[in-house]
Amino acid sequence: MNRYLSRRRPDGEPEPVTRLFCFPYAGGGASAYRRWQRGLNAHDAGVRVMPVQLPGREERSDEPRFTDLDALVTDLDAQLDEELTAPHIFYGHSMGALVAYSLAWRRQTRGAVLPRALVLSAYRAPHLSAPAIADPDAPDEELVAGLTALGGIPQPLLGHPEFLSALLPVARDDLRLCLDSVAARPERLRVPLHLFAGDEDRLVTVAEMLAWRQHAGRGCEVRTMPGGHFFVKSDEGAFLRELAALTRRYATERVAA
Repeated sequence: MNRYLSRRRPDGEPEPVTRLFCFPYAGGGASAYRRWQRGLNAHDAGVRVMPVQLPGREERSDEPRFTDLDALVTDLDAQLDEELTAPHIFYGHSMGALVAYSLAWRRQTRGAVLPRALVLSAYRAPHLSAPAIADPDAPDEELVAGLTALGGIPQPLLGHPEFLSALLPVARDDLRLCLDSVAARPERLRVPLHLFAGDEDRLVTVAEMLAWRQHAGRGCEVRTMPGGHFFVKSDEGAFLRELAALTRRYATERVAA
């Protein structure tokens, strides 16, 4: 089993033509996307959801986490290469958007198979500074306050010290990874970009999402959704409906190499 992919298709479930690889946000894991298959199926999305599990969280909690973006992307590229020969789409939210973009760019530079599309939400264009949720070395109280204000920690979980003790080290290393990110790549990405922004996001503005257009070599669409930074969680049903309408396009059409 590929160590980045924890989900396998149940026996009897038909295999969609297109795979949707989902990269987690800072502090998050693959579990954030494990309900998406049913939601997308309800809208005839035509994709198989492939949640990507990064090391150092959930079932991979005993593995060292990456704090260097290039090292992570190099490892992802090598480990997922065989899985990426079939038609696929990359999706990433917040930090996941940075990882998805960086992986697509690496594969473009080495002439590997590219995604049919890149779907990104809630992350600034790569030539802009990384969003400042909090200093990775800030006191626990400050980091918790920053994550909670964005909707990254549900209020009921704030009273569970065991949850916070597991979350905060992951969040700190993920923030370091984002700060380590390189500047904009010197070449436009030869993949269509589809961007989603929360109209009340205090961390990443719509204008900062629109700035992705200068990195798009195959077109760029930007859509706004009601909500803040975690609009994909606060109204998951509405977002999956929009995502399904988008993925249907790539699940059925022939895309030129």
